[in-house]
Amino acid sequence: MYKRILIATDGSELSEKGLLKGLELAKDLNAEVDIVTVSEPWAVGMYDAMGWSVGYMNSPEYKADREETAQKVLAPARATAEAQGLRANVVHVLDRYAADGIIDTAVERNSDLIVMTSHGRRGVTRVLLGSQTAEVLARSTVPVLVIR
Repeated sequence: MYKRILIATDGSELSEKGLLKGLELAKDLNAEVDIVTVSEPWAVGMYDAMGWSVGYMNSPEYKADREETAQKVLAPARATAEAQGLRANVVHVLDRYAADGIIDTAVERNSDLIVMTSHGRRGVTRVLLGSQTAEVLARSTVPVLVIR
């Protein structure tokens, strides 16, 4: 059936539920697991009044900050997988929209199933990530299991 499952997470409470369901499925199927989180592009112009947004985005500090934030999502996800006896590869996709990063990672990793939740973080981002889920469903050539 499924031999390689890609689980998308953003660290939210709902994505934790998606992670657990994806890991459960992987364990039942003896499938390989990849866990991905996507750092969406930083809003250019966000700090233009201070005159440093463009320079900051190209700085090592920007990449380090984004990587540190991603690892706060990925490290616990990997630990959860290991606690269930699964080895999980973790992937951080930098400066991509969630749908693009998830779809591209699924193709690169030869995933035969994507597991993700119906929406992500609260507020405006929640709506955005909900639309990203819809976009993955519409564009992915890989089957998608949506957890709500």
